[in-house]
Parts: sequence; structure tokens; C-alpha cells
Amino acid sequence: MSDLDDIFLDADDFKSCLPLKKVPYGDVFEASRAGDVDRLKYLLESGVNVNARDQWDSVALYYACLAGHLDAARMLLESGAICSEHTFDGDRCHYAALNLKVRKLLKAFEARPPPLGPLQGALRDTFLACWADKKFFEQSDGRVPISGNSENGGSSPSDFPPDVVFYVQGRPIEAHRVILTARSPFFKQKFQTEWKDRKEVRFSKEKLSYHALYSLIHFFYSDRLDIAVDDMEDLVRICKVCKCLSLQKVLEKELIHQKYAEYKALRDVDNSQKRFILQGISLPEEDRLPNALHKILQIALVNSNSEQNLNHDVDGLICLVSSMQISEFEDDLADVCVRVDKKIFRCHQVILASRSEYFKARLSHMKDFLEGRDFLPDNALPCIEEHDLTVGAFKKMIEYMYTDGLKDIDPDQAEEMFDAASRYLLFPLKRVVADALLPHLEMVSPAELCHWLVLSDMYGVVKIREYCLDAMACNFETFADTQEFRAMLLTLPPPSGDSALRTTAPSAPGAEMSSTAEGNILDDLREKWLEAEAAELDERDESALLFDKRLEMLIQIAEQERTNGLECNASSEQELI
Repeated sequence: MSDLDDIFLDADDFKSCLPLKKVPYGDVFEASRAGDVDRLKYLLESGVNVNARDQWDSVALYYACLAGHLDAARMLLESGAICSEHTFDGDRCHYAALNLKVRKLLKAFEARPPPLGPLQGALRDTFLACWADKKFFEQSDGRVPISGNSENGGSSPSDFPPDVVFYVQGRPIEAHRVILTARSPFFKQKFQTEWKDRKEVRFSKEKLSYHALYSLIHFFYSDRLDIAVDDMEDLVRICKVCKCLSLQKVLEKELIHQKYAEYKALRDVDNSQKRFILQGISLPEEDRLPNALHKILQIALVNSNSEQNLNHDVDGLICLVSSMQISEFEDDLADVCVRVDKKIFRCHQVILASRSEYFKARLSHMKDFLEGRDFLPDNALPCIEEHDLTVGAFKKMIEYMYTDGLKDIDPDQAEEMFDAASRYLLFPLKRVVADALLPHLEMVSPAELCHWLVLSDMYGVVKIREYCLDAMACNFETFADTQEFRAMLLTLPPPSGDSALRTTAPSAPGAEMSSTAEGNILDDLREKWLEAEAAELDERDESALLFDKRLEMLIQIAEQERTNGLECNASSEQELI
């Protein structure tokens, strides 16, 4: 281990020591073996299963490590490739690593928290905020739980406690009904019938494995299964009862593989130490966490639309559904109502609080206001009201909060969504809106692109900002002939005159832009124009000066146009007088 600890990785280490080649039509295994990061990036963005095995029982990370392609290996690891030495695939990657620098990279990622999406990471934090769940997680293999993720809005232990506790062999597992209902038909049926009003459920069967059930419930929250090989057979039986059929099939297939994996193992390790790790992407899309919560959201929206006769108490903190109507609902387990522009939305506190620090604070304070209201009927839900937000924007916002994505978006809603993402502390929502908006930007006029550039710069939406700058740099003369572009130049800070102050490294597309290091728009436009149109390096400074002179000329034209416009308006007013 001392040899590994003395190795430091810098940018030069990620230059492959083996010749690289392009495989434009290769699969993820060929791209990893060749070190073709462009092809690999495309495949990963297309949703390829990064932990899939080929006909030789090898994963893509194995080939990247074997060939010593550090950049390809890091890309795979950041996308969720499994590298734990206690797993079959991870063990082979460590053993096949071409050099110690590759092993150092694997060790660094093994020590990091698992790469999870914002939704999965937020709910995992919520699960580990439950005292009993956190205690077992800390005890198992000496691991340390994630204390919270500011980007995801991780919840704190005291704010939103679990609403059901399972006891297996006397040991507790704390959970939330809505998550279990969304992931398992078995739990859904139980919570609608015999467990409907129970806060505790005690399992008497001695054969039921605590470790296996804990791993399954943890998987329900995080879409990532991490279980000892010894517990896999118990988990298969639990999956059969819980009707998690796709997970059951994967586990059964892996159990068969584990029988032969012993012959391929590189070390003699006890099965209690060996682990099986599964990312949710290995399952069909309909069985993953976002799709499960999307179904719950759709039921809640249908129930919200069905509510016609709502009674609200004097202070507006309670939403009361008539008993005649509530019997018609498919139970959505909603425990809070959000009122937006006179429309009621049935929602779930654990989802809202896990995803947004704003809602976590609102819901926590709401509980203080409702203390002592023991007279409330069973069909009453606490209600909060949101202002300065349209119904359509709120629908899109909760669609993202429940699913981590947006199926489509009206371009007219984009600005309101960027504003909502900032107000409700849902910063990853900006990137999701940008992804949905980019196809629309390919067909807009230069004048509209100017609007989107200013808007994206104001809200820090880097993807759209970079797209607009790229389009302007490649079609600069077209934009120079556009009055809106020239008018925009008057509203922007001037470019840096000193070459030492120029932005020489524009932000990478998709990267988060910090508020303290935002680039000057005209500096970044100049850099992109130089990359696209300028002469060779020895004439680069001359090209930059020519660009600056062109900008100065356009600004003078814009000032003249503004002056003429003001004079025109003044003369029109005189005529009216």
C-alpha cells in the first residue's frame, strides 16, 4: 500500500503510454480497449450499461485498466463502473491494471461514495439519515455514510423521520411508505390493507435475513445494490415475495455466475467478504427508481385533478378532502398539499424535502404551526402555498424532483424554470432544462440566440451559454448584421484589453459555473472565434486585435442606432403634442 500512497496523478499521467486509435463504430469494450474517449463519451451519454460483461466475462473497465488508458478508466469510473476489490469485476480490474498509477486511480474511486444521480443520492442520504439505518451502515465493513449532499439537498435525521419500522430478528430497519410502495407491489398491497395504520411491522420468521432485507430497502432508495455474496440467495427469496422480478432474474443469473467465478478468482477470499454490486442502469428502465416514482407522481396528479370540493381552514394550513371523494382515490400516500395559483397538488414530504433545501425548511416550519392540532380529521393534509409560480412551471418542477428528468419543455417556460431552480435550490434542474431546450435552439433566429445568451449568462446555465457562443463564433458576420446582436453588445462589459486578462480557457460545456468565476461573455466569444476562424498561433494576437476592432465598430454602430431611435421617439412624441 505504501507504493500506492506515494503515487500522485497529474494531467500528464492521463496521456496514454500506448498508441491510441479511433473506433468510430466500436462498442463500449472496443472503445475502452482502444482509449477512444470521444467514442466512449458518446456511448456513455447514450445510456450504455457501464458494468455489462462481454462474451469473455470482462467489463469495459477491465480493458481500460489492462491497456493503461487512465482517461478512459476515469470516465468509466465517473459513470458508475464498479471497482471494489471485493467484487469479481473489481478484483479483475485491480489485478489487470497495467501500472501502479492505474491501481491508484482505482483505489481513489473505491474510497469515494458511489456515483449516484441527484435523485438517487438525495434519497440515499434520506435513508441513511434514519438512525437505525445509519447505525447498521456504519457498522458494516467499517464504512462511513454520506453526511449529506448539498447539491441534492440531503435531509437531516430530525426533520423527516420514517413512517414505518420493520423489525427482523429484533433489529430495526426504518423506511418511508411511499418509497417502498413505488418499488414493490408486495409492499404496496400490504400498506393498503393489513399494514395500513401500523407504524411497526415485526417479522417472526427466523429464516428472514436482516442483511438481505436491509440491502433491498437500501436499493429501493439508491438504485444501487451492494450485498455480500453469502446473502444473495436470501435476497432472491425476498425479491420473489416482494415481486421485484427483474432484480430477481439478475440475481439468479449472477448466482450461477458466482459458482464459476470461484475458478476465475485471483485470490482465495471468503464469500462473506465477496460482494455483488449492481447499479440501477443494469435493470430495465421501467424497474428503475425514476420510473417508479413517476408512477406515484402520476397517481397523485390524477387525484389532485379529481379534487373539486376542497375545504380550507381559516389560516390556510390544512387541506380537507371530502370523505366521499377520498374513497374514489387510488391511494397515493400523499402527506402534504401544495397550493399554486388556486390549484392543489398532492405531494410527498420525503420527496420534496430530500430534493430541495427550500422545501425542507418550509415543511419543517409547517410542522411547528400544526403542533397541538389534535382535532384534525384523518383525511386532512397540511397545506403550503407557493407564490409567483405558474401551475405549468410547478408541474415541471415536481416532475424533475420525482424523476430527475423532463420529457419535454415549452421554450416559453424555460426562463421561469431557471428562476424556479434558483429559488427552490434545485440547481441540477438548470442542466436538465438546458438539455431539453437545446434541440429547439438549433432552429431559432440569431436575434433569439442573443436573448438566450444573456439569459443563460444571468442564470449560470453553462450548456446554453456555450452553445450560443459557439454559434456566434462560427457565424460571426451573420450575427454582426443583426440589430439585436449589436444592441446586446451595449449591455455587456467590454472585453479585456490586456492579453494577460483574457479568458483563455472557456468553461467546458456542461460544467457548473461558479458565481465568482464567471467569464466575460465577449472574452469568451473572442476565444471561440479565434479557435474557429483565426490564423496560426504566430498570428493569433493580430487576429485578436482585428476581432476587438470589429467589436468596437459594431458598438459604435449600435450606439448610433440607439441615438437615432431615441430621436425618432422624441419627434413622434412632439407630433402627438
